[in-house]
Amino acid sequence: MSFTNDEMNLMCIYNSGGTREGLIAELREMRGYLQEDETELLSLTDSALRKLEAITESEYAELDLFPDFT
Repeated sequence: MSFTNDEMNLMCIYNSGGTREGLIAELREMRGYLQEDETELLSLTDSALRKLEAITESEYAELDLFPDFT
């Protein structure tokens, strides 16, 4: 599964628990606070969630979750 740079940065920000399930929970919670007009962030969050839900714990463990804001 290939995550975009923006998805990786978003996941780095919300990866407080260090687990795939924890990150999914954090992203879902954050998504609940978004407004309808925040379409780009909604789309980015939904895309990251879909990909996270599709990977295994071992695949998640291989992700390099360090922000790259370049």
